[in-house]
Amino acid sequence: MNTTKNGVASKVTIASLLVALGIIYGDIGTSPLYVFKAIIGTRDINLMLVYGGVSCVFWTLVFQTTIKYIWLTLRADNHGEGGIFSLYALVRRYGKKLVIPTILGATTLLADGIITPPISVSSAIEGLSMVKGLENIIIPGNFLTVGIVVAIISLLFFFQRFGTQVIGKAFGPIMTIWFTMLLVFGVKEILQHTDIINALNPYYAYDLLVNYPKGFWLLGAVFLCTTGAEALYSDLGHCGIKNIRITWIYVKISLVVAYLGQAAWLMHQGETLLNGRNPFFEIIPTWFLLPSIIISTCATIIASQALISGSFTLISEAMNLNFWPRVTVRQPSDSKGQIYIPSINTILWFGCVLMMVYFKESAHMEAAYGFSITITMMMTSLLLSYFIYYRLKWKKIYVILFLTIFGAIEIAFFVANVAKIKERWMFLFFELFIFMVMYIWYYARKINNRFTKFIELGKYSNQLTELSQDDAIPKFATHLIYLTKADRRHEIEEKTIKSIFAKKPKRADVYWFLHINRTEDPFTLSYDVSELVDDKVIKVNINVGFRIQPKTELYFKNIVKELVANKELNLHIRPDGSSKYNSEPDFKFVVIEKFLSIENEFALREGFLLRGYFFLKRLGVSDEKAFGLEKSDVEIEQIPLVYQPITNIKLDREKR
Repeated sequence: MNTTKNGVASKVTIASLLVALGIIYGDIGTSPLYVFKAIIGTRDINLMLVYGGVSCVFWTLVFQTTIKYIWLTLRADNHGEGGIFSLYALVRRYGKKLVIPTILGATTLLADGIITPPISVSSAIEGLSMVKGLENIIIPGNFLTVGIVVAIISLLFFFQRFGTQVIGKAFGPIMTIWFTMLLVFGVKEILQHTDIINALNPYYAYDLLVNYPKGFWLLGAVFLCTTGAEALYSDLGHCGIKNIRITWIYVKISLVVAYLGQAAWLMHQGETLLNGRNPFFEIIPTWFLLPSIIISTCATIIASQALISGSFTLISEAMNLNFWPRVTVRQPSDSKGQIYIPSINTILWFGCVLMMVYFKESAHMEAAYGFSITITMMMTSLLLSYFIYYRLKWKKIYVILFLTIFGAIEIAFFVANVAKIKERWMFLFFELFIFMVMYIWYYARKINNRFTKFIELGKYSNQLTELSQDDAIPKFATHLIYLTKADRRHEIEEKTIKSIFAKKPKRADVYWFLHINRTEDPFTLSYDVSELVDDKVIKVNINVGFRIQPKTELYFKNIVKELVANKELNLHIRPDGSSKYNSEPDFKFVVIEKFLSIENEFALREGFLLRGYFFLKRLGVSDEKAFGLEKSDVEIEQIPLVYQPITNIKLDREKR
């Protein structure tokens, strides 16, 4: 079988296509539930509005989803992985200023995630108001409807801790039924008004935007048809490019037919949509209405699940690329790559419930939805231009052409969506919070690294050997291991040497200096060893991909076993008798935790960043948990950090 580097099957089979349908298209696939309802609103039904709406949706799917994402963006494949951080890892060497677009893109993608589950699930549940006998019970925005949606969303977030490997197997078949339903009922309506196919002519889109009163602002509603395209790229690693491209053919046909079917129904009945009527459910026959609502609800839950899983992956990558504080990450199942982040799960759940309680019904959410994703898409286009120029080696003229075309489209959508800011002012606080966390963490670490002093390890090799053999000093550990940021073979932090020799010197049989190197490849796991003093001073570099949660102690012990087995390391019986009763060597990891010294005097920006950094650090998990170290094998050492010492202290001595 052909496999990508992370073990995901790239071979095209019926099973792999089903997996792609179940994972990739939840968000974009459920958009027919609310897109046409948002475009039409309570406006009078006429040919310019309906045909123009379909034309805009069709050409948005062609340009934004098919050309930009399916054809081009999926080529930005980082060893089988996609998403804005994978793209950043591919191009960061070509521009230092790409950090801000990356943070903006990741922030807005995560932030818009708290409205996708409420709008999708509520759109489906509100369909119950059309079922005979329920019209006076299920009313969009009433307490019962909001309660049902909140309950479904809460259950979905609650079950994240157990993993989705069992119910995940049903995702593919359910989404296949969903897209088949769109296709069948769309075709039924098109056959009753075949002229609607003419609406695919781009002239109708032009006519709507230019000649319809306030037609340009309808782009805000049109954009909802492609909001899932960014998530589609993020899920590249789960299914492989071939499976996504093949399934997109069926998905796109189903979506276009569903939109054409709704438009055909509108032209056929010609009445204004009042009382929350939704053209999606109007085209469903009465006898199939309840099953269609059940299928729709399942599809929206799948869409929400894909978004939640994508958020966990996004934060995991952000941590490993130093954009987010270390937080607890769990693996709820044996499925490779499936993770659960409790803190993010809680934040997203709270955000989704707040959105539902605040907006109450899907019609109110339509106005607020989509604004952030336009920013994400613009940031992706910017990063992608670097990729196609430096990695795909496109000529500059073609890169400019790409930026011009998609820049114009996305700026138009952005301007149309700016009108939504008044509907989503509370969102801005959430987005500002995420942005500031990423900004502070990234740039404060840069300042931190700037003040980290590296020295030549070789200068201290003799002293380390002497200390190791000095029986007058009590032994601290057989193997003493320091985690180091120094990626060069002969370098070490000055604070590490001070930790070994200062106050009570730390005597050990072997001194290890362990460097974790985060690679641009997502799933790398390799190491190299340099012995500076035979069996005494050893430097180890472990290369860990940015999608892997490190288990440093486990890796280290395996490396030691391998070195002993290859007779590269001598773990002989110690003369002091320490190995007489237990032949297992003892390992002691020293983790140096820094804190801001009161001696500092900062400039405004640096003070803000560093204080914010250490505040976030206290909220996150400890270094030993983050790097996968056993608590019993770790010694925590606190050292003060002095960046800008206060120099202008004048004390006057009083004369007696």
